[in-house]
Amino acid sequence: MAMVDLAQVGKNPLRNAETGESVELQSLWCDRTAVMFFLRRFGCQVCRWMASEISKLEPDLRANGVALVGVGPEEEGLQAFQEGGFFKGDLYIDEKKKSYKDLGFKRYSALSIVPAALGKKVRDVAAKASAQGIQGNFTGDLLQSGGMLIVAKGGEKVLLHFVQDSPGDHVPLEDIAKALGVSTSARTGQRPVCNGDVCSL
Repeated sequence: MAMVDLAQVGKNPLRNAETGESVELQSLWCDRTAVMFFLRRFGCQVCRWMASEISKLEPDLRANGVALVGVGPEEEGLQAFQEGGFFKGDLYIDEKKKSYKDLGFKRYSALSIVPAALGKKVRDVAAKASAQGIQGNFTGDLLQSGGMLIVAKGGEKVLLHFVQDSPGDHVPLEDIAKALGVSTSARTGQRPVCNGDVCSL
C-alpha cells in the first residue's frame, strides 16, 4: 500500500453535514485520534450496513477519546442516510472527492462496476444488510469506491489505511480496535452463506 502523505491529504476541504462549515481533513485528527470511514455513497445498501457495523465501536471509541467520522463523496442521499440512523459518528462531505483520490480510493468504469457489484462479497454483505432491514437505492455516484483511514492524534502517524478492492470489502471491527490499541466487546456481524437463490442486489 502506498504511503499516505498526511500533510497533503490533510489540507483537503470537507463540509460538515450538520453545520455546513468547511474544515480541513487534518482538523479531524488535530486533537484526537480519528477513525475515518469513507463511504462509496450514502444510498449504498452495503455502505449503510458497514456504517452500522462501525457504529458498534462508537461507545468504546468515545471512551478512549477517539473520533468516529464518516465521509461521503457527495450530498446525494445524505438526508435519507441521516434519517436512517445508520452512523453514530460525525458526517462530512468531500464534494471535490480530493481525499478519495489522494488516498487511492479507485473509481470504477461503467463496465467494471457491474461485475464488482455482483460479486460474492457484495452479495454476502447485501444479504446481511437485508436481514437487518437495511435497504439501499441507486442514487448518487455509483462508480466511486471507498475505504478507511485511521490517524493518530496530531497526525503523528497513520494507524490504518484501507482501500476497497471490491465494494463489499470492509475492515473487521476487531482489526479497527487492534489498530487503535483499544479493547472492545463489539464483534463484526456474521456474513451469511450466500447463493444465487438468496442473494441479489
